[in-house]
Amino acid sequence: METTELLKKVRKIEIKTRGLSREMFSGQYSSAFKGRGMAFTEVREYQYGDDIRSIDWNVTARLNHPYVKVFDEERELTVMLLIDVSGSNAFGAAGRIKESMITEIAGVLAFSAISNNDKVGVIFFSSGIEKFIPPKKGTSHILRIIRELIDFRPKDQGTDISIALKYMRNAIKKRSVAFLLSDFNDKAFGDALSIVNKKHDLVCIRVYDQREKALPRSGLMKLQDAETGQGFWVDTSSRAVRDGLRDWSMEQDRMIRAAFTRAGVDAVEISTEQDFVPPLMQLFKRRS
Repeated sequence: METTELLKKVRKIEIKTRGLSREMFSGQYSSAFKGRGMAFTEVREYQYGDDIRSIDWNVTARLNHPYVKVFDEERELTVMLLIDVSGSNAFGAAGRIKESMITEIAGVLAFSAISNNDKVGVIFFSSGIEKFIPPKKGTSHILRIIRELIDFRPKDQGTDISIALKYMRNAIKKRSVAFLLSDFNDKAFGDALSIVNKKHDLVCIRVYDQREKALPRSGLMKLQDAETGQGFWVDTSSRAVRDGLRDWSMEQDRMIRAAFTRAGVDAVEISTEQDFVPPLMQLFKRRS
């Protein structure tokens, strides 16, 4: 993409996502992700009224006088965006393209984070780790992320969610909020969700297209698997074909939702045909 066109697209998404963040999400974001934990700062002598549960028994025994641990609420949060850039996200027959919606959702989350003085980092993944942008603050950092989202071209087209989660677990040592944005066109990622959610606050955002669930009755169509590149013909006038796709889609939905439930993660599903603002607002309110 030419530089001028890219900058125009970045600016357009910046205006939209920054506006949404400021007008709708800033307060909701803060209350939804305020569970920061407490950071140890110092020990001091015990004072009347202190909670005895905060006594540091090691220091107390060493100095023969009661001392307590002092904690401050952690004000700065690290936000990680795990973004699926695999081939299947280039699809969007019934509405917008999935990758376009993922870009805007990521922009809203990023601007909400920096308005809350949080750091934002990104992991782009397909069937492998495509790129890691370490967490930083600042508008210029967010614009770099948006620019990468618009113009990034992955080396691989497949999807491996477990690899992305394992990479994040090793790369980000401090507890963080992690948003996993994907169509979840993958299998066997449930255990990885559970492991990461024990250390981090993991939120799954699934973006899907209705045409992945039901084909129109349009006769013979040539389709291509976006991740494998394999082409094949499908007779969409066949009831058996349409029912087969519907049954496969329902089973895929069941598997994905069961993985979310077992892992105990917060999750939201958003169609390319709908406005993503109401589902995100509901997610934030539910967490608050």
